[in-house]
Amino acid sequence: MDDEQHGDSPALTDLRRRLEAGLARMRLTKKDMATRAGLGRTTVSEAFQAGGPVPSAETVAALARALRLPVGELLELQRDAAGVGGGERPGPGRLIGEWEPHDLEVHPAGHSRVDGSDTSGTRALPGYVRREHDRVLDEAVTDVAAGRSRIVVLVGTSSTGKTRACWEAVQPLAEKGWRLWHPFDPTRAEAALEDLHRVQPRTVVWLNEAQHYLGHRAAGERIAAAVHHLLVTPERGPVLVLGTLWPEYAHQYTALPSAGGGDPRSRIRELLAGRMLSIPDSFDAAALAAAAVLAEGGDRLLADALTRARTDGRITQDLAGAPELLIRYEHASPAATALLEAAMDARRLGVGLHLPQAFLTDAAPDYLSQSDYDQLTDDWAEAAFAELAEPVHGKQAPLRRTAPRPLRRPPTPSEAAAPPSAQPVGPVFRLADYLEQHGRTTRRHLCPPSSFWYAAHTRLTHPDDLDNLTRAAERRHRLQWAHHLRHRAANHGNTNALTRLAEVREKAGDQQGAEALYRQAANHGNTNALIRLVMSREEAGDQLGAETLARQAANHGDTLALMHLAGVREKAGDQQGAETLYRQAANHGNAMALIRFAGVREKAGDQQGAETLARQAANHGDPIALACLAGVLEKAGDQQGAEPSTARPPTAATPSP
Repeated sequence: MDDEQHGDSPALTDLRRRLEAGLARMRLTKKDMATRAGLGRTTVSEAFQAGGPVPSAETVAALARALRLPVGELLELQRDAAGVGGGERPGPGRLIGEWEPHDLEVHPAGHSRVDGSDTSGTRALPGYVRREHDRVLDEAVTDVAAGRSRIVVLVGTSSTGKTRACWEAVQPLAEKGWRLWHPFDPTRAEAALEDLHRVQPRTVVWLNEAQHYLGHRAAGERIAAAVHHLLVTPERGPVLVLGTLWPEYAHQYTALPSAGGGDPRSRIRELLAGRMLSIPDSFDAAALAAAAVLAEGGDRLLADALTRARTDGRITQDLAGAPELLIRYEHASPAATALLEAAMDARRLGVGLHLPQAFLTDAAPDYLSQSDYDQLTDDWAEAAFAELAEPVHGKQAPLRRTAPRPLRRPPTPSEAAAPPSAQPVGPVFRLADYLEQHGRTTRRHLCPPSSFWYAAHTRLTHPDDLDNLTRAAERRHRLQWAHHLRHRAANHGNTNALTRLAEVREKAGDQQGAEALYRQAANHGNTNALIRLVMSREEAGDQLGAETLARQAANHGDTLALMHLAGVREKAGDQQGAETLYRQAANHGNAMALIRFAGVREKAGDQQGAETLARQAANHGDPIALACLAGVLEKAGDQQGAEPSTARPPTAATPSP
């Protein structure tokens, strides 16, 4: 072979042979190829030149896409030719050049066909208009290219270009051979927890719609902690973590806890602090001018969007089909409107993304007027679902059928004892994002009708959905429905519902029944239930049982029970028992336990021991601990050491993600 005579490896020879065949099949010149692939002429020429250098992964991916060749297979040949293959198991993800932007949830726009292509389903992206947030993303990419890990979370309403901005930002990293990992199988949260520890340097971690990771009730805090560990561990970097959030989720995750209450999102709040980047809802004058230049240069998608959205600047929403979705909702048939409003109410009140068809069908009737209800035919539901499944300009449907991925992991001990699967039976549907957000705004003061609550009670099975609707019913004074929904949630294993029912039993004097429910909730990992059991065992005089349960709670990350028992021991004069429990709580990371422990030592006359403990607590950076240390030093006569500037522990230099 000519290529092999020039010293090319078999993999490189095969790669060039397949590129040449694709070029001949498409009847293109290399000049045409450069234009179609968006590459320089020299780059294209060298990619085909026998004896030339191995083309980059990004070049091969661009050529493969333009020639409609299998991208993955050609990139494998490129890696073999470049000597990258073999070795140890790679980390999660694949080369950025192997990804299609729509597989990363970049909203499709316009027609589903690239100009000049006779292949249906190939989606075009409009030209990209850079805005202020792109500058910040560029800085993050520059940092990671220089070896410093970073995280940026874009915050904006639906269809404002968050995911597209992330995609454009990582293109320089594609040229450097970076990988991209989008955790989603079997669920987003499970995939993240499973493989975050395997992420290798030079990887983009793609957390699009980050509420599905950080907002997960059981795993959110652990995912935030794992991401933080990835960012601040130098030997694991550089990595770039990119996420997107709606504003309401960003506010929810960063809100300070109420006084005296728990802090269920402390790690999430710490992760997001100073790392969120707002993206505007609309294009400003400069962005509109840039879009117009692209449109005048032949970008038909942008030109079409500007005819409708130039006045309000909502270009990205128009491209994503949001206005058409709204028009479809406003002009839908009565039955279709009823289904959409039931879906909107379900999502805004806390039901998950996947809405069972049976639930929506049973929920819809009371959304109809009597006249419209009387005119329903036997096949009304089938016709309404078919109407709502029709796509808007080939991009999105108001209510589309979807298929949730089944779980593919072995059960944990708590799952083994859980009720039957909460997976919905029958078809499930997903409401379009823009209509969901529209419903949250326009229907926020409305209470769903009786058919909605009836359908929820009879058709929904997911414990979190049922618990969320229980709370929603209570807030809307639908107390009978709240009562029945709570029992159904408990029957399906929701620990909040079990705990609430246990509290009711406890108030009624049924201590045995309450403990049984608390135990059931605790077996499913609810630390609040464990704490209640600790207090119950303590009141019954079972100190050993109380301490065993308290240690179980601490092992699940909640040291409140240990602190409570230590306080009880201290008040009873059992100093040794109190110290043991405070030390156990401190070993689980509770700085306040060290402060309390220091107080016990100080009361016992052990000034040196108290000072040592106070310094350990102060090293956590807690202002209360700093004040405690200053007090201990002052009592010891160290006035200079008690000054705030002296008492403050030195700040260790940590990586700035």
